[in-house]
Amino acid sequence: MAKLPVISGRETIKAFEKDGWHVERRARSRHIIMKKEGMRNTLSIPEHKVMDRGLLRALIRDAYISVDKFVDLLK
Repeated sequence: MAKLPVISGRETIKAFEKDGWHVERRARSRHIIMKKEGMRNTLSIPEHKVMDRGLLRALIRDAYISVDKFVDLLK
């Protein structure tokens, strides 16, 4: 399993967009809500300069992708 890199919220959003997620709306609390066609759940991604690795791992799990695939999407 690949090690999670230290990335920002914007980089996280770009990686999920490559996987087919799109920005649904922006919440008041500086969170971006993302949805994907065919998925029932949403992702709530904060616009932090540095994403906490635990939160990033939870978002990856909620998107039903592997850490290795997510790291590939960052490239």
